[in-house]
Amino acid sequence: MPDSLIVIRAGATDFEMQGRIRGVVDIPLCPAGVTEAEHAATLLADGPVLALVSSEEQCALETARIIGRSMGLKPRVIEDLHNLDQGLWQGLLVDDIRRKQPRLYRQWQDNPWAVAPPEGELLEEACERVDRVLEKLLRRYTEGRVAIVVPEPLDRLVCWLVAGESMGDLWARDPHGEPLREIPVASQWARMPRADRYQPTPI
Repeated sequence: MPDSLIVIRAGATDFEMQGRIRGVVDIPLCPAGVTEAEHAATLLADGPVLALVSSEEQCALETARIIGRSMGLKPRVIEDLHNLDQGLWQGLLVDDIRRKQPRLYRQWQDNPWAVAPPEGELLEEACERVDRVLEKLLRRYTEGRVAIVVPEPLDRLVCWLVAGESMGDLWARDPHGEPLREIPVASQWARMPRADRYQPTPI
């Protein structure tokens, strides 16, 4: 498996800037998102990357192409890396859900494993889907650094699956946080049995 996995958060779209739940709504980067992607490319400029893979969604693919141009890499698109499907919540303002559906909002904040968006995807289902992708990806490459570009909050699911990092508030965005996280794979991925990686646990 590779030495490290670089998890890159796709640049922002208008939905993120407005505080809306995007889910799998497929929209392009906004100007601020382009700037974020260019910043991520700058952060990766100092070290070689063996491979660059991306979700097929516009925001992730545009981010990956900006990064790829700076590194001479063509992104490889993986279909099952699409974002967490939030069903009928998609397009809604987080503030509207908090104000109009306080019980639902509290349930999602307290235990998102137990809440299924209407016509959406359970968090456990998303983790199982992404885990299968990561298993294949990390066994395909035997050394070096591999970069993966995914939408928010799927980047947090990837970091949780690989390194056990907290997912935090899946509806909150940190505009000041760095757009990428490099995780040493050998010391993280192999420490937990595969079947246990996506079991519901406190977030």
